Amino acid sequence: MKVTYRLSTLPSLEGLTARIPSRVTKQAAAYLFLLPALLIFTLVAWYPIVRAFEMSFQDVNLVGDSTSVGFDNFELMNRDPALDIVWQNTFEFAAWSILLGYALPVLIAIMIREMRFAQGFFRVVYFLPTVVPISIAIIVWRLIYDPDAGFLNGMLGLVGIGAQHWLQDPALAKPSIVLVMTWGAFGTTTLIYLSSLQEIPVELYEAAELDGASPMRRIRHVTLPHLFPMMSLLFVFQVLAVAQVFTEPFLLTNGGPGRETLTPVLHIYNRAFMRMDIGYASAWSVMLVVVLMGFAAIYQGLNWTINRSKTR
Repeated sequence: MKVTYRLSTLPSLEGLTARIPSRVTKQAAAYLFLLPALLIFTLVAWYPIVRAFEMSFQDVNLVGDSTSVGFDNFELMNRDPALDIVWQNTFEFAAWSILLGYALPVLIAIMIREMRFAQGFFRVVYFLPTVVPISIAIIVWRLIYDPDAGFLNGMLGLVGIGAQHWLQDPALAKPSIVLVMTWGAFGTTTLIYLSSLQEIPVELYEAAELDGASPMRRIRHVTLPHLFPMMSLLFVFQVLAVAQVFTEPFLLTNGGPGRETLTPVLHIYNRAFMRMDIGYASAWSVMLVVVLMGFAAIYQGLNWTINRSKTR
């Protein structure tokens, strides 16, 4: 069977050649507009990372030439008594953060989603702690935790419980700091979960109600399965954020009592700016980056494997 084409139906060579420059021009214009942001991002984000890797192999002299020391900084870090303490504190901070703060935004988001009235009001109320400057929030929490005249000890005194040294007691210092971190961050996380809840089709809830499902069963069989991907992602972000916590331990306890609240970033700060050992602090920074990247890769790999097994 012979197939013939009319010349008018074939794309013209002039038309094809005219589209290519136009597309290139559009892409060039887009990248031209992005260029300032890309340059700034490279300067303030990637350049310090590259410099940290470079300085981790040097004895850094801020007023003169730096000398290469090979892996000496990493060998010294391996003999640092603070190494085990810092990572143990990080693990405990992460455990307390998951225990106290991981489920709270999910619970609040679901409660707001189930409300019939005043949803906007409660969204604003729960987001307000996020906009409070951290320095002001730390001052307020210091007053709350004050062992003599603090609000929290005053509330405990009403029920016959003695005053607690929240930031001075090694057993209470970590959960006290995690409580401050949770208070300051759960508003943003709640809004993220609320945004995910808006994507759940209303028909699923209506069908569950018609089948006689109680609110708890709707949450279990409709809400949580749809929230699980976002919960999995935010779990990684929360652990990564807790492992890099600095402001709260620095302003509330300065790593104390003893070294009970010493974190990797706080230790890096002390070595870099208190002892001026920039090279050693850079080695700690490199190790922190590698450990966190390894954790994120392993968790995502396990999550991908589980999801793949479910789809089979």
